[in-house]
Amino acid sequence: MDKKVFLSSRRAILFSLLLGIWGLISAPKIVFAASKAADEEWDLPEEDWKKRLSLEAYSVLRKEGTERPFTSPLNEEKRKGIFHCAGCNQALFDSSKKFDSGTGWPSFWEPLPNAVSTKTDFKLIVPRTEYHCRQCGGHQGHVFSDGPRPTGKRYCNNGIALVFRPVN
Repeated sequence: MDKKVFLSSRRAILFSLLLGIWGLISAPKIVFAASKAADEEWDLPEEDWKKRLSLEAYSVLRKEGTERPFTSPLNEEKRKGIFHCAGCNQALFDSSKKFDSGTGWPSFWEPLPNAVSTKTDFKLIVPRTEYHCRQCGGHQGHVFSDGPRPTGKRYCNNGIALVFRPVN
């Protein structure tokens, strides 16, 4: 490898790392629940969250983990109903907005109004849009711009972060 190529590839790697660090520093904060009462109700100590949630749900909702693809039974859920946050029961998605993305996670093209908040995630260096339950701040997944019409969005959700409630 010649010296010019070597130095420019090192510069590209350094630039990517600096961009990722800058993103962590300058990323907008998530704005959660609008009311003070709701903030206080869901501002629980970590020990309380650990008691409320399974180990896997805690990892996803509170530590921004990701479940393995194709492991959630909600991938196959086809009934009419509402998908709620598994952390606080906030309604997040209507089943009429769910679609099969083929990714292995439940996917939706639109959340319910005021149900989620977003922030930029630089964990993989490349910026992604992460979304959380607006009420309790529980991590749900990431939103991408490769979904169906009319929004063109794909809200790729961790199934363990959701609870499905069918409606008649």
